[in-house]
Amino acid sequence: MRPSSIANRTSYAMGMVSQANSQATLLKLIEKKKEFDAVAALEKTSSAYLERISGLADDCDVMALAGEVHGQVSEQWPRMFHILSLFLTSRETTEDQPNSPSPEGEMLVRIPIEDAMESNNAASTTSE
Repeated sequence: MRPSSIANRTSYAMGMVSQANSQATLLKLIEKKKEFDAVAALEKTSSAYLERISGLADDCDVMALAGEVHGQVSEQWPRMFHILSLFLTSRETTEDQPNSPSPEGEMLVRIPIEDAMESNNAASTTSE
């Protein structure tokens, strides 16, 4: 007895089913590729959005620090006006008394630095 050769043959109907399966698989692959491309574009856009939001957050931090500094400077204005009024009242009292000595810190003195620098240079060149 000889074995049957029918079991080894591929059917024509089987080829049509296989071709239909490969087309369905190809369509599914194309759909998944489109989905992957959309997710990749979303990820790229999200990272760019994150960078922009981080930049805005940094700018807000800088503005908050500037607000704190502005508040500290504004806090000093009343003290500055008080000191200025004290200076003006002391100046008015000294103008009323012409023979009184001038208040401390009002006299400017020029110190000749150039002469001191020249004497230092001369001393250093002679000692070498």
